[in-house]
Amino acid sequence: MRTSRVQRARRHTVDILRRWQLTSDTIETARLLVSELTTNAVRHANPASSVAPPAPREVGTISLRLHLTGPSVLILVSDCGRRPPSRRMADSDATCGRGLLLTEATASRWGYDHPTGDGGKVVWAEVSAQYGSLGERPVSPPPPGGQLKDTR
Repeated sequence: MRTSRVQRARRHTVDILRRWQLTSDTIETARLLVSELTTNAVRHANPASSVAPPAPREVGTISLRLHLTGPSVLILVSDCGRRPPSRRMADSDATCGRGLLLTEATASRWGYDHPTGDGGKVVWAEVSAQYGSLGERPVSPPPPGGQLKDTR
């Protein structure tokens, strides 16, 4: 089920950002962005509609990577689709179609890229990192972002 993959991505994000000792506001913002970006990847990354065929190892694979870059958390979601993300106009009663609007409103910055030699794309968003109650960075370096890969 697609929603279980998005739920796993959200849980993974919360677990990693808690280990990095980030504030609950930062974690919630990142969780929302991960939810939107992974949902878009699951719904819209269709290899059949891509301009170029994806590499065989990437068909149906979505990857979530989290990086702590000092003042920011960088969220990267890759998929096998080549089609760039695009905003849709959603009716006021629609239950979907606002993901990129939420991303634009919530992220410090966001964008996408087609990595060299890769048949897919990476959609990324950046969130300001605020650290725990002491306002300090963790004493020990954070654990690696712990890639979460999932196959549809």
